[in-house]
Amino acid sequence: MTAAVTAELVTAARAGGHGVAAFNVITLEHAEAIITAAEAAGLPVILQVSENAVAFHGGRPEPLLAAVAALAHAAGVPAAVHLDHVESEDLLRAGVAAGVRSVMFDASKLPYEQNVAATARMVRWAHARDVWVEAELGEVGGKDGAHAPGVRTEPAEAAAFTAATGVDALAVAVGSSHAMTERTARLDHELIARLRDAVPVPLVLHGSSGVPDEELRAAVAAGMAKVNIGTALNIAFTGAVRERLGADPAVVDPRRYLRAAREAMAGAAGHLLEVVAGRPTGGGQGAGRTA
Repeated sequence: MTAAVTAELVTAARAGGHGVAAFNVITLEHAEAIITAAEAAGLPVILQVSENAVAFHGGRPEPLLAAVAALAHAAGVPAAVHLDHVESEDLLRAGVAAGVRSVMFDASKLPYEQNVAATARMVRWAHARDVWVEAELGEVGGKDGAHAPGVRTEPAEAAAFTAATGVDALAVAVGSSHAMTERTARLDHELIARLRDAVPVPLVLHGSSGVPDEELRAAVAAGMAKVNIGTALNIAFTGAVRERLGADPAVVDPRRYLRAAREAMAGAAGHLLEVVAGRPTGGGQGAGRTA
């Protein structure tokens, strides 16, 4: 199957009243686990490579993007490749040159007017190359390592930002937080609905790993179309590696514990794919403790 594009998957999710899950990729095992889970569920998926992941791999985006794109092309379900949380304009351009068709340009740390100007400039550049652009208005909590439940996006400002920048999707702050390891976030569903009505483009939920299943379902029902998940897979990965090495400290072949990590990530991803798609899950909330 030819790799899908993020724009089509998000548009279809929004039109269908469900969500599409977007998982962050750090290693090849992450990408393999995500594709395995999506194929088992028969659901589309977005594989995201962040600026931080590129930095981890020596600052060169092409090798990781090529590997992820190869898996997406070979997948038995629609799978798109997306650049996530890109602050560097050079990296954005390099990713597009490498074949990426969608990016999340992140100027949210800048004051509002500077965020608008920088985002609008990159949107014009990207649209001239048929590249879909997501942006973020107001910093979603957690980037400084602290849960910031008070951060919220105002609908009127979101509408003005979208009109001024021409973005194709907007990540908004509604109560989630990046890098949460406990699923305790409570979202403002009334605000999500107001944002959905105020903004003409799809809404994106960042920091979804810390959001319980029923909160995620309600967020999608209220208007979230793209749901970003990262830490959930890392929790599953690390837990499986710790367990495998603890059970047999003499293990030195990384395939012995990376296989367990990949299987654990596939399980976590599969559960969350079902939740975001609005399907019933057999294990309930307990099945998503590592998600």
